[in-house]
Amino acid sequence: DTLSLSDAGFQREVLDALANNSVVLQQYQSIFRSWKSSQEELMQMQAQKASFDKEYDYNKFLYEELGQAAFAEDELEDADNELKMLTHAGDIKAGLTQATEALSGGDQPLVQQIKSIQHQLDAFAKYHNGVEDLVRRLHSAQIELQDIADEVESLNDNVSHNPPRIEQLNDRTALGYRLLKKHGVQTTAELLSLQKGFQEKLQAVMDIDEHIARKEKETGRLLKQLDESAAELSRKRNEQILPLQEKINKLLVQVGMPNARLKVSMENKAADLYGKDAVEFLFDANKSNRFETIRKVASGGELSRLMLSIKSLVAESMDLPTLIFDEIDTGISGEAAKQVGVIMSRLARKRQLITITHQPQIAGKANAHLFVYKDIKNNAIRTNIRQLSGEERIMAIAKMLSGEKPTAAALENAREMVMN
Repeated sequence: DTLSLSDAGFQREVLDALANNSVVLQQYQSIFRSWKSSQEELMQMQAQKASFDKEYDYNKFLYEELGQAAFAEDELEDADNELKMLTHAGDIKAGLTQATEALSGGDQPLVQQIKSIQHQLDAFAKYHNGVEDLVRRLHSAQIELQDIADEVESLNDNVSHNPPRIEQLNDRTALGYRLLKKHGVQTTAELLSLQKGFQEKLQAVMDIDEHIARKEKETGRLLKQLDESAAELSRKRNEQILPLQEKINKLLVQVGMPNARLKVSMENKAADLYGKDAVEFLFDANKSNRFETIRKVASGGELSRLMLSIKSLVAESMDLPTLIFDEIDTGISGEAAKQVGVIMSRLARKRQLITITHQPQIAGKANAHLFVYKDIKNNAIRTNIRQLSGEERIMAIAKMLSGEKPTAAALENAREMVMN
C-alpha cells in the first residue's frame, strides 16, 4: 500500500479526488487525445511536404519529358509492327505480286482455271449427284479465290518502300525504348501510367499546403481548448493544496506524529494525458523545515501512518463505500498502532473497511475478525479463511501479543482490546 505514496500519479490522483475532478479530467483527456492526434497528423503532413518538395523538381522533369514524348496508346507496339513490314517491303511486294499474277494474271490465272473446270463439270451435273456437289464446291472455291486475289492486290498496292516513314518510326521507337529502359517498364501503357502518376504527385504538392493550413488551424483551436481545460484542472487542484496539508497534518498528530508535516508542491509542466501539473508530496518528519520527497525521508512506520491519513481523508471526501488497507500498520506498534486503530474504527462507521494486519491494537478495533491460514490436503497447499468466534478472536489477538502460547495477562489484555 505504502509504495504508491511515492508515485507522482497517486499523489495527483489524491488532489483530483479531493477536488472532484473526474468529469473535468475526462473532458480534458478527450481534448488532449484529439489535439495529440491532430498534432501527429500535422507532423506527418509536414514530413510528407518536405519529401514532396525534395522530389518535386525531378518528378516535374520526368512528367514533362513523358509529356513531350506524347505517346499514344500502344504506339510503340504498333510502330514495331509497322517497322517490320516496311523493312521487308521489297520482299513482301515481290511475293504479293507473284501471288497476284498466279491468281488473276497471266495466260492461265488460277481463278479463271477454277471457273472453267466448274463450267465443264456443270454440263454433267444433271446426270450425277456427285458431280453436282463438286460443281457447288468449285463455285464456292472460285468465289473465295477471287476474294483472296482482290485482297492480295489491295495489299500489294499499299506496300511500298518508304524511307522517310522508316526514319520517323526509328526515331519514335528509339525514344520510346530509351524511356522504357529508364523507367524499368516494358509497354507504352506502363509509360502512360507513370506519366499519370507523376502528374498526381505534382498535384499533391500543390494540394498539401492547403491541407497543412487547415490542419494547423484545427490543431491551434484544439490547443487553445486544451490550455483552457488544463487551467481549470490546475485551478481546482491548487484550491485543494492548503486544505489537504492542514487536514493531513492534523491527522498525523492523531497517529502519534506531532512533529511531522506534509507539504504539496505543484509546478507547471508540458501537457500530458493528466494535465499540466507536476504534483509532488514533500515530507518533514521533525519540524526541520527541510522538506524532501517522501521516498527519501519517511520511514516504514511514517509511510504507513501517512498513507492511512491520506486514505481516510479521501474516503471522507468521496464517501467511498469500501476501503481496503493492506498491512497499513507496517513499521508501527504500541500507542501509534492504537491510534491507527482508532482512526480506522471511526472510518468504519460510514463504510465497510477491510484491513490485513498483524497488529493486535488494530485487530481489536474491528467488528469482525477473519483468520487466514494454510493447510495441506492431498499433497496440495490450500489457503483458507474463516470468521472467528468471540473467544477464538480473543485467543488470536492474545497470540499476536505474546506468541503461540499466550499468557493469562495477554489473554486479559486481548479481551480488553476487543471490549474497548
